[in-house]
Amino acid sequence: MGPQALATIADAGAAASPRFDRAAFLAAATGGLEALSIMERVRHIADALRPALPADYDAALDVITVMAPRLTHGFQAVAVTEYVARYGLDDFDRSMDALAALTRFGTAEFAIRPFLALDADRALATMAGWTSSDDEHVRRLASEGGRPRLPWAARVPALKADPTRAADILEALKADPALYVRKSVANHLNDIAKDRPDWLLDRLADWPQVDPHTAWIIRHALRTLIKQGEPRALALIGVGHGAAVTVRNFVVEPAVVRLGDRIAIDAEITSTAAENQPLVVDYRVHYARAGGKSAAKVFKWKTFDLAGGEAVALRINQTIRDFTTRRHHPGRHTVELIVNGQTVGASGFELLAD
Repeated sequence: MGPQALATIADAGAAASPRFDRAAFLAAATGGLEALSIMERVRHIADALRPALPADYDAALDVITVMAPRLTHGFQAVAVTEYVARYGLDDFDRSMDALAALTRFGTAEFAIRPFLALDADRALATMAGWTSSDDEHVRRLASEGGRPRLPWAARVPALKADPTRAADILEALKADPALYVRKSVANHLNDIAKDRPDWLLDRLADWPQVDPHTAWIIRHALRTLIKQGEPRALALIGVGHGAAVTVRNFVVEPAVVRLGDRIAIDAEITSTAAENQPLVVDYRVHYARAGGKSAAKVFKWKTFDLAGGEAVALRINQTIRDFTTRRHHPGRHTVELIVNGQTVGASGFELLAD
């Protein structure tokens, strides 16, 4: 979303219509761009489109619709859809139609949030109609735009108060043939799991898993609850709470690391059952925090079937580095092995200060 993107958007506008003022757009968009985050740039560029487009909103939408296919990156189109969010709230139906048309070039999931905030019932009713679209991008928007905890997006008061408001949309998409759509439905349901886990478990218990598309959504929608070892979530994917296993050689190496080093986690799991059993193996890292406290995070490892009496050796690697969402502190980091929701082993490593 830097100078080259601005030039591409400007060229697309100029090619779309002689009414697009390329110079006015570049003058407004260029100033102050470097100091902005990615989503701030999206809003900044959307505002810069205002003086470049026709003053009449319908005419501006006509230009934008022709511009969109000429853009070369999804985030350029996100900035164009943001124009609709910022200047089209007074023309609700036309704007919603425009977002459905534009989303195939760069997702309109962020631009639709102000319309949900303005009138959730009206917006969700329109989005429900999108579930029967032939275009997978439009069907995905019906789910993704209504996620209660959509990353990078403003929270919608109505969805915060009731994260299940889009249940009818999810029901309509529960066996969608497109993986792009199914991922969105699973992520939407996983959002709900963080606020209304019982509702989610009750709803998914009624979904038949004969269709592999539905079964896929259920498994991925339950990932947060499975990490938590929730017995009903495990049961919905055919896994019992706990497993008949013994663990040998659960080790984290090296035992002492610095930030940027890579650790290897090894485990040998042996079945003590006579029959085949499905296993969901995860691991939990208790990250050291200031003041002697810790914060735990569960990581997915492997899901597989283990025959009676057989053993399996597992290894996974992880680099210990800082993220914007996780800062490391020196100290003891305990690592737990979790099988079917129960802790069956513990090890750890010491992180030294740089």
